[in-house]
Amino acid sequence: MKSKVYNSILIIALVLISGCAGKSTIAPTTNNAPIGTFTGQFTYLHVSSQTHKKDSLKANIVLNLNQSTGFSVTGDTTIVHAGSHGGYVINNTFTNIYFLDETYPKTGTPSKTHLNGVYNYIYDGTNLQLAAYGALDTLSLIYILKRTSN
Repeated sequence: MKSKVYNSILIIALVLISGCAGKSTIAPTTNNAPIGTFTGQFTYLHVSSQTHKKDSLKANIVLNLNQSTGFSVTGDTTIVHAGSHGGYVINNTFTNIYFLDETYPKTGTPSKTHLNGVYNYIYDGTNLQLAAYGALDTLSLIYILKRTSN
């Protein structure tokens, strides 16, 4: 029961934050906040819940994180990952980033992956790793990126 209440509060908080996110960002003022241009590989990994076979797709992308203009995804956006942009919020414990993709379809299922929703992240000042997981841990969205400029 506590878990359901906590999840409901978390969802409400994220919705309220996303209403404020727009193109601006709320970023911490420490060096642990990833800011700048990052390049690297995005991996879409799916494991079938029936056969347990792995299926993966990869794309080389460029992620730009800017405190005043938000985020943008460019690079190889032809098949696997969508080019996109929007706002982002970094939580105060430096473990999660919430992306609000302005290009994410309002209805239906997108044909490509969008950088949208809550992602766990690890950042050491150069290397940025983002990860999000789908229902029943059968889907993983993994970004392994390296900072290339401020």
